Amino acid sequence: MAERKAFLLRVDPQLWAALERLAQAELRSTNAQVEYLLREALSRRGALPSAARADAARPKEDRR
Repeated sequence: MAERKAFLLRVDPQLWAALERLAQAELRSTNAQVEYLLREALSRRGALPSAARADAARPKEDRR
């Protein structure tokens, strides 16, 4: 797996609570949920390389 970049992100508490609920419902960590949503948004804009775009489109069960 590629090395991950760590960074500080300030988020409104209500937005964070919504992310936590969504992550729990989709059986992901909050960090993984944020990354998933970022990949999904970038993919929709056509801003991801094709390999990353294909990974973002795969169901989460197939990514392990």
